[in-house]
Amino acid sequence: MSQTESQDQAPVFQLKGSMLAITVLELAQNNLEALDRQLAAKVAQAPNFFSNTPLVLALDKLPVGAGAVDLPGLMRVCRQHGLRTLAIRASRIEDIAAAIAIDLPVLPPSGARERPIEPPVEVIIAPKKPEKPPEPAIKPTRIITTPVRGGQTVYAEGCDLVVIASVSPGAELMADGNIHVYGPMRGRALAGYKGNTRARIFCQQLSAELVSIAGMYKVSEDLRRDPLWGAGVQISLSSDMLNITRL
Repeated sequence: MSQTESQDQAPVFQLKGSMLAITVLELAQNNLEALDRQLAAKVAQAPNFFSNTPLVLALDKLPVGAGAVDLPGLMRVCRQHGLRTLAIRASRIEDIAAAIAIDLPVLPPSGARERPIEPPVEVIIAPKKPEKPPEPAIKPTRIITTPVRGGQTVYAEGCDLVVIASVSPGAELMADGNIHVYGPMRGRALAGYKGNTRARIFCQQLSAELVSIAGMYKVSEDLRRDPLWGAGVQISLSSDMLNITRL
């Protein structure tokens, strides 16, 4: 496993609510790229998770030797995902100076004492004879024959989704199975929503804002660089990578 993959898997932050309904983002690593990827993954799973959410950036939990934080860059990453920074919580002189330089309020460090989580007690269970898993219930494909407009969300739970019309920017398609779009696909398409890595996305014209299979995603900035942008394609998942091929 590469260092980047290890950093992506390790938690970079914790989100904690407060009595004033202000979210506190506690940084555990000084790694803006990993933070950006993990926030984007969170938004891909729940597109309305962040929407102009007021935020306090907590830098007082960073480990010793974490290095200087690029505070403007950190705020840009948060803003791209709908988080609006109101203040920072810091104890290091360099972090406080960086906040003062951009006229950002500084809160004192948290006085809460954290205690480590006790490891679970190991329980030895006698092996049982494996039972034959139940046959999955097959649900009929959900078919949409009218255009899906911006702001609409269509979810095909436990089945495939077929759209015989266009999908506008800002619209969202979600399916536990495959997604088929017989028209321009300009919104967001999330196939294999509950983790089905064998799901695929088919569309006659790839112009999407975001495509995702089982949580792995590409946004429009990545898709526009693909030579098949605007063409009829199928999208599949292989080794945690989205593959785009011509229909």
